Amino acid sequence: MTKEHAIWSPYDNNGGSCVAVAGSDYCVIAADTRMSSGYNILTRDYSKISHLAEKCVMASSGFQANVKALQKVLSARHLTYQHQHNKQMSCPAMAQLLSNTLYYKRFFPYYSFNVLGGLDSEGKGCVFTYDAVGSYERDVVTPLSESEAVDLVKTVFASASEGDIYTGDRVEIVILNASGIHREFMELRKD
Repeated sequence: MTKEHAIWSPYDNNGGSCVAVAGSDYCVIAADTRMSSGYNILTRDYSKISHLAEKCVMASSGFQANVKALQKVLSARHLTYQHQHNKQMSCPAMAQLLSNTLYYKRFFPYYSFNVLGGLDSEGKGCVFTYDAVGSYERDVVTPLSESEAVDLVKTVFASASEGDIYTGDRVEIVILNASGIHREFMELRKD
């Protein structure tokens, strides 16, 4: 007779998809609003996008409890930075802070997969992609116009929701440009 042991993990993957596109003077970042656990949909209206600084936004998928903890740490460190320097942190500086924060927790990592996007100090779009332990890279700037990039993101999510049960309901699209931040939503499959 064999003894069965329950397999326990401190992590759960709450699913979802995130994408970002950087252009010459804009950044588009998007994520779906479905949060799942296994085959259960926990909510259909959960934002995976966090506004970290004036010109910097992060989208995260993975274990949402870890994502919230990570967002709180970044917000606290950004607030400290603002009080010490009397200015907002730039997007490349926030990218380095996120990398350092993830690397610091590498032995019991935040189970979050992040993409950071925004505008750099010159007003150019920038996107940084990460793994769970802080390795990151700055992605290349696309030659697409802002409206073409938004259309591409909408097409990508429409396609992803057809084949992935953890992606669906709505896509939240955040557009950063010189005039500020704009949000829009598009409905996706609900099944």
